[in-house]
Amino acid sequence: MKMWKQGALLALMGLLSACGSMRKPETPPAAPVHIKIGLALGGGAAKGFAHVGVIKVLEANGIVPDIVTGTSAGSVVGSLYAAGYTPAQLQQIASKLDETNLTDFTLSSRGFIKGERLQAFINAEVQNRPMEKLAKPFGAVSTELDNGQRVVFRLGNTGQAVRASASIPNVFLPVEIAGRRYVDGGLVSPVPVSAAREMGADLVIAVDISARPKAGSATGFLSILDQSLNIMSVAALASELKQADVVIRPQVQNIGSASFDARNQAIRAGEVAAQQAIVQIRAKLQQKQLAMTK
Repeated sequence: MKMWKQGALLALMGLLSACGSMRKPETPPAAPVHIKIGLALGGGAAKGFAHVGVIKVLEANGIVPDIVTGTSAGSVVGSLYAAGYTPAQLQQIASKLDETNLTDFTLSSRGFIKGERLQAFINAEVQNRPMEKLAKPFGAVSTELDNGQRVVFRLGNTGQAVRASASIPNVFLPVEIAGRRYVDGGLVSPVPVSAAREMGADLVIAVDISARPKAGSATGFLSILDQSLNIMSVAALASELKQADVVIRPQVQNIGSASFDARNQAIRAGEVAAQQAIVQIRAKLQQKQLAMTK
């Protein structure tokens, strides 16, 4: 009888053990995937102060870009942001950026501003760090003058790359780097979305401050030149914006290309436009998160 009880007990334990082993292990919840956010800042001369307002609102809402790309004015703001400056510090820098930081006149058939002063200003603000040593990955988009090809600078002298990106033809002298000449990136990539994609961004927020061609709106020399560049780059702009997940368009069309005194108005326009895009950005981030965790 005793042996029978022991046998029954062992059989019961074996049955319980088998039942336990048949349970499916619980799957732990998937860890959130980090979505790399790219911020592509477009060109637009003094209208570029709007980028500061956009960055302020994005960060205030917990949306912090991992990758920054810039064209022309966008490369100026983008380089400073990538260097690690906070939105408040960017606004302080913007308050002291004016024509005196940009204009070093020269007599030349290729342009009347050398651009060395802009290069020195940027390098001073980033503590002479090369692009690869900035706090965030940064790409400055320029156009190779002799073949019209788009070039994305990611290494080397930060100020020089920004200068090349912002060298408006016939205003700034072309910038020579390693034996090649470069001019404003807005000719081929007015808002550098594709550059942000190439640098690894999963989601790209584009900031478009381009002036749309409008009859009678261009009167001064810089305004006419700005409108001419915008007309030439209409197709390139459409191609770039098509690749963005979200496009923010600050209302800065009434701000002149050289209106540095309207910086506060431009910053505010950037804030308003960014705030209006927050819901859309959050929705896109959620969609990306779901897609990447499947």
